[in-house]
Amino acid sequence: QVQLVESGGGLVQAGDSLRLACASSAGAIRLFNMGWFRQAPGKAREFVAAINWSGTSTYYSDSVKGRFTISRDVADNTVYLQMNSLRPEDTAVYYCALARAAYGTLSAQRYDYAQWGQGTQVTVSS
Repeated sequence: QVQLVESGGGLVQAGDSLRLACASSAGAIRLFNMGWFRQAPGKAREFVAAINWSGTSTYYSDSVKGRFTISRDVADNTVYLQMNSLRPEDTAVYYCALARAAYGTLSAQRYDYAQWGQGTQVTVSS
C-alpha cells in the first residue's frame, strides 16, 4: 500500500493562489499516472487534473483549465497542483490519487485510481 500525503491547503481570498503537494515515500509512484480530485460539501468527488508517469502529458477538467497546473518531481516522488485565480467555487477537500496500473493513459475516472491521500482543505472566500 502506497501512502500519499497532501499538504498546502488553507484559507485564501478569491483571486489568490495556492500550491498543493502530494508526497510519497514510495519511489514506485514514478511509474504511475497521478491525479487530483476534489470534493465539496454535499457533492460527489470530481476530477481536477492528471499527469502521466513521466510528467510529459497533463489533462484538466474544464472548470480549472487555464488556472491550475499539475506537475511532478520524479526525484522527490511529489506531485503538485498550482492553483491560481482561485474562486469560491474551488472550495473543497482536495485529494491526490495514484493510478490503478503502471503507465497507462490519463483518466478522469475515479475507478482508475487505486490509492488516495487523506485530503487537504482549500477554502476560498469571496
